[in-house]
Amino acid sequence: MNTTNQTAPQGFRLNALGHAVPESQIKEIDKLRDELVLQIVTAAKEMQGHMATYKATSMRAVADFIDLSASEFGVKFGGTKGNVSLVSFDGKYKVQRSIGEHRVFDERIQAAKSKIDDCIKRWSVGSNDHIKALVELSFKVNKQGYIDINQVLSLRQLDIDDTDWRSAMDAIADSIQVMGSTPYLRVYERQDDGTYKQISLDIAKL
Repeated sequence: MNTTNQTAPQGFRLNALGHAVPESQIKEIDKLRDELVLQIVTAAKEMQGHMATYKATSMRAVADFIDLSASEFGVKFGGTKGNVSLVSFDGKYKVQRSIGEHRVFDERIQAAKSKIDDCIKRWSVGSNDHIKALVELSFKVNKQGYIDINQVLSLRQLDIDDTDWRSAMDAIADSIQVMGSTPYLRVYERQDDGTYKQISLDIAKL
């Protein structure tokens, strides 16, 4: 039962089923656990809000700087398209903005798969089983029920001189549709060996 929008009456607490339980009937250890969890969750939501504000503010600042820099050459980019890296004067820090596209296959991917299957059937026995296994793995759907774009595109790296195979590879390329994009902001610090290490904002990596 969803208790997200429910509020317990004074002197009660809602349990996982949405039932109002009198405080007097709740064990002290259960109350302490509840209070600890709520304290941590409240702090996490507050931090999440700060991070969202930080990302939005930083993205706008990067976009404004790109336009400012471009104006010196009489060019106006506008918008947030394109990847860019900004490095501090001393080279110690690097800010990287990248745009990740959300790509999916349309119905033409099935035609490409059919062409590939025909190629495998037509070719002589030998390495066919290996290639077929590779193809089946590439077209396997992920947990969200979608075919993994990168897995399928890896087939295009195979150097196979066959007209039908190349036609199938072209069909794969044609079937890709961009459904949207997500901007990413990454901040790096240069290490003693000259490499840049990302300043992680992922709490699991701290």
